[in-house]
Amino acid sequence: MSGPPLDPARPARPEPRDLRTLPKAHLHLHFTGSMRHATLLEMAERDGIQLPDSLVSEWPPQLSAADEKGWFRFQRLYDVARSVLRTEDDVRRLVREAAEDDVRDGGRWLEIQVDPSGYAARFGGITAFTELVLDAVRATTAETGLGMAVVIAANRTRHPLDARTLARLAGQYAGRGVVGFGLSNDERRGVTTEFAPAFAIAERAGLLLAPHGGELLGPASVGTVVDALHAQRVGHGVRSVEDPDLLARIVDRGIALEICPVSNVALGVYSDLTSVPLPDLLAAGATVALGADDPLLFGSRLAAQYATMRAAHELTDETLAVLAAMSIRASCAPDDTKADLLAGVTDWLSTPGSSATMTP
Repeated sequence: MSGPPLDPARPARPEPRDLRTLPKAHLHLHFTGSMRHATLLEMAERDGIQLPDSLVSEWPPQLSAADEKGWFRFQRLYDVARSVLRTEDDVRRLVREAAEDDVRDGGRWLEIQVDPSGYAARFGGITAFTELVLDAVRATTAETGLGMAVVIAANRTRHPLDARTLARLAGQYAGRGVVGFGLSNDERRGVTTEFAPAFAIAERAGLLLAPHGGELLGPASVGTVVDALHAQRVGHGVRSVEDPDLLARIVDRGIALEICPVSNVALGVYSDLTSVPLPDLLAAGATVALGADDPLLFGSRLAAQYATMRAAHELTDETLAVLAAMSIRASCAPDDTKADLLAGVTDWLSTPGSSATMTP
């Protein structure tokens, strides 16, 4: 049976453009969390590593970080996944595949975040591991054409003195592949202000300061990383929407927020994707860069973050292009790279949409 006749006075709804062809920068991707699920299974089988069902038959795992027990389970799965990285070739493969996946999703610049302390014992120390990652990044850029850089991150659950060591390490490689310094893990642990000396070291080295804040805790956590750690980008920071004065201050300072919608819902920060307050952040004038966080645990990569927000909030292609442009401007990519990518965003908008859409 045929449908109702088209109203000639009503303009046809434009076909959405393919989000995988929208040039974008990826600014929030954790190292082990970037691993392909198939690669995890292959490496584990190779070395006889017994993986929990939640990383095999029940993947992606059902997660929540509403309490510390839930975060512990998330962290345990991350640690299990990290344990399959046994050789230098494994590390190089992870970097290459993360880049290939981003390129497939329209990523044209990637800043991958890593805490060398978690790999030091197996790879000869934090310096040796950092050099291995940087060498893998250089080789991968040559192979894939994807611009890449590294953000070295300290761990909130470790002593602040360890963070100072990592900040000095990051400073040694500033301008040689390392572009930023971060702070990750459960923000309910540790005292954020005690990491200020580490961030001062990184700041003196000219690194971008990009600590996590405002995901599991509310806007006060964002205020602390902004004021005490001098954050120039905030990992997550989504909860800043709950404090209009703080959000206005973030906007005035041009501090970018690395929003990861799928992980926010998976960890119980929001009940569903329609509750992720992206429209409110944009309406306030915030700079937002969408990121995938840990695709291995959340089952969703870069383009899917755009697709889920398109579907959840009925975003227009113009708004999605603005988001992509924001991610590029907030990146540490060279100015000429940014200009080329921004021109690509303009070209994407000037090209009519096609039926090549993707499932969120």
